[in-house]
Amino acid sequence: MAATEQTGLRGELLENEPLARHTTWRVGGPARRFYRPADGDDLVAFLRRLPADEPLLWLGLGSNLLVRDGGFPGTVIATSGRLQRLERAGDDMIRAEAGASCAAVARFAARAGGTGLEFLAGIPGTLGGALAMNAGAFGGETWERVREVETVDRRGVVRRRGPEAFEVGYRSVTGPAGEWYLAALLAVGEGDVERARGRIRSLLERRNATQPVGQPSCGSVFRNPEGDHAARLIEAAGLKGRRLGGAQVSEKHANFIINTGGASAAEIEELIEQVRSTVRAASGVELQTEVRIVGVVAEERR
Repeated sequence: MAATEQTGLRGELLENEPLARHTTWRVGGPARRFYRPADGDDLVAFLRRLPADEPLLWLGLGSNLLVRDGGFPGTVIATSGRLQRLERAGDDMIRAEAGASCAAVARFAARAGGTGLEFLAGIPGTLGGALAMNAGAFGGETWERVREVETVDRRGVVRRRGPEAFEVGYRSVTGPAGEWYLAALLAVGEGDVERARGRIRSLLERRNATQPVGQPSCGSVFRNPEGDHAARLIEAAGLKGRRLGGAQVSEKHANFIINTGGASAAEIEELIEQVRSTVRAASGVELQTEVRIVGVVAEERR
C-alpha cells in the first residue's frame, strides 16, 4: 500500500514483503514492514513516527547481505532507487546520496571530469553500503575519498560528520551508534573524462572475467586475511564447486557462493560455515565473513 493512504507520508509502505525480491542472493524471508522513502525529508518523517524499540534494517541493492529464511521481524528501509541524487560540490568534490549505486557514482564522477572514483564501478552495491563497510575494489577503498557524511538517527535527527568521527579499517567502519548514512561528499581529482570512462570499462571487463557476474551472489563472502586472499585459501582447500542444495562455491571465483536455483538462506549459511571450518582445518586460518547475516531462521518465526 502507499504510505500516504494511512500515514500522510509520501513513500511506499508494504507489509510482509519477501526480502528474496530485494537481495542479490535471491533468498530471504519477509520483512514485517518494508518502507521505500520518497526522499530524505520523507525518510526523516517516517523515522520520527517509529517506536523507539522497533528493529531496523537498512537495505540498498541487497548485496553483501544474507537474510535468513524466517525474515526480519521489524522494519526494512529500502534506499535503492530513492535516495540517489548526484551533484558536483565545488571543483574537487561530488555529493552522492546513499541510495545511488556505486557504479552510478563512478560514472557520474567521470562524466563530470573527476577522477579517483573509478574503482567504485567494481562494487555491486549502493554508496550507503559502501560507506558502512568501507567497501573496496581494484585497489581503492571508499573512505579514502570521503570528506564528509550526512547521517540520520532513528529519531530523524540529521547530522554532518567528518571522517574523524569514524574508526575506519579494512572492510570495517565504526562510528556514532544508531546513525545511518544519507549522503557523502567524495573527493575527486581533475582528469580526462574519456580516460576515466576507459578505466571504468576496463575495471568492469576485469570484474566480468574474474567473477560470476550474472549469477545470484552477494559479492565476496569472506574478508581477505592479512597477506593472503580468501579465494586462494578456499581453492587450496579443494572447495571450488562445493555444493549444498542450491548453494555452490563458484567455479569462477572461490570467494563467491552462488545460488544455482532454489537455494535457501539456511543452505547458504551452512555452506559458509563448511567453507570456514574446512579452510581452518587445512591452513589454520580463521576466515572472517564480509557478508552480513541478519534475520531469524524459519523455525524461530513459527
